[in-house]
Amino acid sequence: MPYGSTTSKVHDYRTQKIKDILIQNKKTYIVLKKRRYVCKNCGKRFFENLDFLPKYLRITNRLFAYIINELSSLGSMSSIASKANISFHTVKRIFDMVSYSTPDYLPEVISIDEFIGNSGNSDYHCIIVDPVNHKVIDIIKDRKLHVLCSYFKKIKNRDKVKYVIIDMWKPYVEIVKTFFKNATIIIDKFHFMRYNTWAIEGVRQRIQKNMDPKLRRYYKRSRKLILAKYESLDEESKGELNIMLLYNDELRQAHFLKERFYKISNAKSSSEARKLLKEWIDLARRSGIKEYISCANTLSRWFKEIVNSFDVPYTNGGTEGFNNKIKVIKRNAFGFRNFERFRNRIIHCCR
Repeated sequence: MPYGSTTSKVHDYRTQKIKDILIQNKKTYIVLKKRRYVCKNCGKRFFENLDFLPKYLRITNRLFAYIINELSSLGSMSSIASKANISFHTVKRIFDMVSYSTPDYLPEVISIDEFIGNSGNSDYHCIIVDPVNHKVIDIIKDRKLHVLCSYFKKIKNRDKVKYVIIDMWKPYVEIVKTFFKNATIIIDKFHFMRYNTWAIEGVRQRIQKNMDPKLRRYYKRSRKLILAKYESLDEESKGELNIMLLYNDELRQAHFLKERFYKISNAKSSSEARKLLKEWIDLARRSGIKEYISCANTLSRWFKEIVNSFDVPYTNGGTEGFNNKIKVIKRNAFGFRNFERFRNRIIHCCR
């Protein structure tokens, strides 16, 4: 109200067509005759405020709430606009009213990972997840060290964080050691297990290059047999794999190392995992297979953090699930140029 005064003087009436939620899949409108008042002090004219209408939008509060709820799904803004019988730009305006502030506090257990975002001039964005309550805490614009330092130094309860789950990205280790001095670093099992997969794949690809074309095509088509756990194969598949392994001693030895590695993942405690991992690293280094020597050296550098993962029930599994959701959000929207809108949409969908 201008000048904070009150008035009951109606200047005129204006008819507005207000959109409402669909009824039985039919477009619904409210034709509203709104009063326009005039201020006795300054002469300024203004519309009456109505509780069931949001400000500056010609839609009802329930349609507004419906759109906010729909935006928590993975659908695109265009598809939501079409369902709600409003324009894409109105949906965008409504969502831009949603804001998620940067947290000042973190839970005792956090998971840090990255994903390809290509938003706001950054290729990679960083995701922070609460793996206990299965929700996204925040999205950071970049995974570069100086960006992460600027973000985490603002967290007020850094000393209360007990566990940080990461992949094998060195800047994350620096962040934990700098800002979370009481936290134990845990390497997610999925991330160290895939080094075993990469090693056996590297051996297969290298050996294939020296095969005749027909045999090379067969090995390429049968790569799933080599990658699969031996015990998970049926008898026919085991027979096919055994014939493939007879062809090359190095591939057979690599397959033995791959299968032996699975024993580590089945360890029941960190002490058992420590013993099995040390034995496996020694075996891999003595094998003479360059791919497995490289794998062993990498795992040796991260030995302590890998073993830590066997003491706690936390993994990055939920984070990978959120990353898959993010891919769908991004694909449905054909990408996001505006990082803040992208960040808010992710948090809104992954609460």
